[in-house]
Amino acid sequence: MDKVTAYKKIVEDIAQEIADMTPSDDISETQLIMDSERGHYVLLSLGWHDNKREYLPFVHIDVKPDGKIWIQHDGTDLVLAQWLIDRAVPKEDIVLAYHAPARRELMPDFAMG
Repeated sequence: MDKVTAYKKIVEDIAQEIADMTPSDDISETQLIMDSERGHYVLLSLGWHDNKREYLPFVHIDVKPDGKIWIQHDGTDLVLAQWLIDRAVPKEDIVLAYHAPARRELMPDFAMG
């Protein structure tokens, strides 16, 4: 299995684990959107609270064709980068895209993007 395919599987598993921890309820629905062909994975919550629309993506990860995993958004307290590292993804293949490029330069163990 090539690296990109392996990384997509890892990200799919993580996204599913997090989705399983955040089930839908009477107020909001948790949706897991996976586009494995293009490498896009989004977990969001949507619903209505006191007549206000909730549309809240809380996980967004992309697996790029070059083999880098871009964490676009980590709205959890789970530290998604650590989950990837725990599954043997090297830091140099993880882009903390939710940080500005100048801030990423201060974290040389991780990929710049």
